[in-house]
Amino acid sequence: MKANFFKLLLIIPLVVFSCKGKQGEVQQEDITKSEDTLAMQTNLIFNPADLSEEPVFDIVTNVGTIRIKLYKETPLHRDNFVKLASENFYTGIRFHRVIKGFMIQTGDPLSKDMANEAQFGTGGPGYTVPAEILPQFKHIKGAVAAARRGDAGNPMRESSGSQFYIVEDPATCAQLDGAYTIFGETISGFEVIDAIAATTTNYADRPATEIIIKSVTPVL
Repeated sequence: MKANFFKLLLIIPLVVFSCKGKQGEVQQEDITKSEDTLAMQTNLIFNPADLSEEPVFDIVTNVGTIRIKLYKETPLHRDNFVKLASENFYTGIRFHRVIKGFMIQTGDPLSKDMANEAQFGTGGPGYTVPAEILPQFKHIKGAVAAARRGDAGNPMRESSGSQFYIVEDPATCAQLDGAYTIFGETISGFEVIDAIAATTTNYADRPATEIIIKSVTPVL
């Protein structure tokens, strides 16, 4: 963990996708870049070098806290999540896509500002992460997986640099096994996942009530 953290990830143009529909239909959304979404914070809120190989994080939302563990077997995704969390990247970001009986999605920095609502699902830190799709990791309840662009324009299945989803219903998400990088799992807070999934949404699967990440911090 300590040796890998400061290695730079491959920087390439980013296009992200969202899981769409209870049948697992995939909807692609093109990126919109802005200075705000690519701005990096220099003051770290914790030292990544202090964390274990499989760090545990609390995703604190206005609905409750979801505690997740990141996998050592997916070091690129683990280290990228740790990096973004240490920079306070996720604070203020909304769960912008919620599909009951499927999954809940977050991580788009554009969702911090409702003025960007038409572009929710297209933002990121300005890079993608190489795929780390491993057969032992399945879309179990509470699995944490990276959003990505569809195969047609993304044959290497590279992940969004920041957007991720958490499985609410493993039965409907099972069809995604082997196609998306699963890099962590929920330890506690399953009731929060269910509460978020039960939120009333509009035609675009946006929650009618704001669901916002208040902080993402390691459990040391």
